[in-house]
Amino acid sequence: MVDTVSAGTGVPLMMIVLVALIGLVVALGLAFWPRPERVHGPRHADHPAPAAPARLPDSLEGVLTAQLLTGEISRSQYLRALERIAARDERRHPMSVPRDYRP
Repeated sequence: MVDTVSAGTGVPLMMIVLVALIGLVVALGLAFWPRPERVHGPRHADHPAPAAPARLPDSLEGVLTAQLLTGEISRSQYLRALERIAARDERRHPMSVPRDYRP
């Protein structure tokens, strides 16, 4: 049984697979590593923060979205606030499942 790519090279097949897997892990790590410009968006003189809307939003979700867009709250704060709103709505108005009317 031969454990090399070709009989003349002497490089074990497992070594090639190991190097390829390590390369894949490093590439994925670099691709998905959070960078400041991805998390907070670019804040340079060329890219000022978006202006506040002229009209105030009518709902709590609209207020949160406006705060997110103007940079007053972070994305994680926005998501936590939306989770709390959804939990509150579920407690106030639970969804009732209709009965099955099959004969």
